[in-house]
Amino acid sequence: MERWKVNLYTLWISQIISLTSFGFGLPFMPFYIQEMGVTDPATLKLYTGILSAAPAITMAVMAPIWGMLSDRYGRKLMIQRAMLAAVFVIGLMGMATHVWQLVILRLVQGMFTGTITASSTFVAANTPNNRLSYALGFLSSSTFIGYSLGPFLGGTVAEYFGYRISFFSGAVLMLLGFLFLTIYLKEDKSTLNPGQTGAKKVGLPYGKILTVNIVLMLIMLFFHRITRSVFTPFIPLYIQESTGVLEGAAQLTGTVNGIIGIMTTVAAITISRLGDKYNKINMISLLLALAAVDALVLNLSHTLVSFIVFYAMMFLLIGGVEPMITSMTAEMTVPEHRGALFGLQGLVGSLGWMVSPTMGTAVSIYFGTKSVLWIVLAMLIVNTLVISVIKYKNAKDTLV
Repeated sequence: MERWKVNLYTLWISQIISLTSFGFGLPFMPFYIQEMGVTDPATLKLYTGILSAAPAITMAVMAPIWGMLSDRYGRKLMIQRAMLAAVFVIGLMGMATHVWQLVILRLVQGMFTGTITASSTFVAANTPNNRLSYALGFLSSSTFIGYSLGPFLGGTVAEYFGYRISFFSGAVLMLLGFLFLTIYLKEDKSTLNPGQTGAKKVGLPYGKILTVNIVLMLIMLFFHRITRSVFTPFIPLYIQESTGVLEGAAQLTGTVNGIIGIMTTVAAITISRLGDKYNKINMISLLLALAAVDALVLNLSHTLVSFIVFYAMMFLLIGGVEPMITSMTAEMTVPEHRGALFGLQGLVGSLGWMVSPTMGTAVSIYFGTKSVLWIVLAMLIVNTLVISVIKYKNAKDTLV
């Protein structure tokens, strides 16, 4: 088997383990902080938003730095750094007794973890261009499998043993993933860029990366991250409000996240793979348009069952969009600068993750939890317009 495939499958397994580890405790933060005494509805929503935004703030600062360092010193080293840091952060979350401690740990999480960006950078730099959509889509499926397994298993553990045990279990699992990756992942050092000297050594090669198309796709990535993440922190609260009780809400939240993860996994494996065969821009346009229609129906629905059905369907439609965006930008960038590219994408994506809980918190406090879903529809419409601009520009460039 070719080495890039062995590496891809190794990263796929390690990412499942990694995201499952995070999913053991993080989706249940609203329930966890209620155990710490935060029960006022407005305060609960405020802290839910803060805890969701905290890692995005520090990740936005650090992502370009880690990306530059990965080009110079190795992408495997960056994944190891992210996973080992996560072992300690997740474990310490299980020991927290006050909400402010969780906020600090979430800030530290964003500063030193980031396994998704690190793994995507490795794949982008060590995979043939004609297989990038498949490889990045396949890798992203591991993320959503992990996001499915983590809340499902973590919710069950939390119901029977408590939220602290969920965090401790996640930390142990992350350590196992770190050891697995350390043993089996092999990096091609020829894709690194260690030869810079003097004044050039400190500079990021953004002048060579930021073409008009890449800038537009980064804008799309920003809005796409908001689409994916703006309602996620509020799913537990929406379920609690819909059922009227806290008992059993954690397990049901895990099940809902599991269903969403399965749908996104299917999209990442199937739809994004078609990006290697067909026009990615046309496919993204179609997927976003269909997702916008689904989001409109989702907003107009009124039952928990209809929410689950249409929310999961939306993730089936948009699950293949991000792998196609990242593969398109990677194809436009030489391998030795792809670490910097993915660091920049990590910055933009983190800004999206940072903005989304702020928007969601404000809307949920003033208009209600379910009203946050209107933001999802708005972001899908905006991205449909952006991809139309890219399509028009490319058609115009072709004529010239």
